[in-house]
Amino acid sequence: MIFYSAQNQGFYDSKVLDRMRPDDAVEISAELHAVLMRGQAIGKQIVVESNGMPGLRELIENAAAVERGWRDRMLADSLKLRDRHRDQLELGGGAETNLSPEQFHALLTYLQALRDWPQSDAFPDAGKRPVAPDFINESGDGQ
Repeated sequence: MIFYSAQNQGFYDSKVLDRMRPDDAVEISAELHAVLMRGQAIGKQIVVESNGMPGLRELIENAAAVERGWRDRMLADSLKLRDRHRDQLELGGGAETNLSPEQFHALLTYLQALRDWPQSDAFPDAGKRPVAPDFINESGDGQ
């Protein structure tokens, strides 16, 4: 049998020094032990879930790096839309722009949300990423 101690953040095999096992140790399956070890090997952290059993969670540092990468890609893509719109306005001559004034304002608001996100309390929760305006999601390029 294999046990996990949250207090010591360690595993204990009942075949080896069973009397040394901490009081908080919970029995886990060999399969869960293997999953936890694989997860730890790729940079995840072992945590105690609400049911008292160990589970895996992304390290905050890893999650932050992933989310900053996502944010940087979204910024780069959205800045292209902003720049194209500004170029169309500067060319003048009555040329139509791809974005309406309302869409342009929504785009600028989204860009600011992307810039502010790493400093927010929700960062790096991927479920709380800034949401792009619908016109970006519908066409992929704001057209």
